[in-house]
Amino acid sequence: MPTLELFGTAGCPQTTEMREWLEWRGREFLEYDVEVDGEALRRMRELTGQSMVPVLVEDGKVIQCGWQGRGCVVSRNA
Repeated sequence: MPTLELFGTAGCPQTTEMREWLEWRGREFLEYDVEVDGEALRRMRELTGQSMVPVLVEDGKVIQCGWQGRGCVVSRNA
């Protein structure tokens, strides 16, 4: 089964919605809070070139940025 990763923040409602959607679908995933995990933030920015969450990555490739056309901007510096 592919490795699924969710990059987000605790305070972002779109991250919460994406997490709940993944759980509802029964998908297993690793979750990173980029506001507290500097390495995860660096990796997310490297993959996307941006600072918006949520970001969904499958097998090392970005498959979705934002949730339903919305997202939260991360202000923390890497």
